[in-house]
Amino acid sequence: MTGEVSLYGIYMPSLLLMALLALLLSRGLSWLLARAGFYRLVWHPALFDLAMFIVVLGMLCRFLKI
Repeated sequence: MTGEVSLYGIYMPSLLLMALLALLLSRGLSWLLARAGFYRLVWHPALFDLAMFIVVLGMLCRFLKI
């Protein structure tokens, strides 16, 4: 993983881009889980969403080589 990514001449940290991608993916997963009724089984949905975001971000950092 490199430290920076150039977007049209603007250098951005790669972790920021991965965090944005993880946010989009976790929002999609949250929507799917809500549609499936999974949140009836979760004690605190906001904490579950935060944990899911951290897990998705960790997986992106582990498997993407930006």
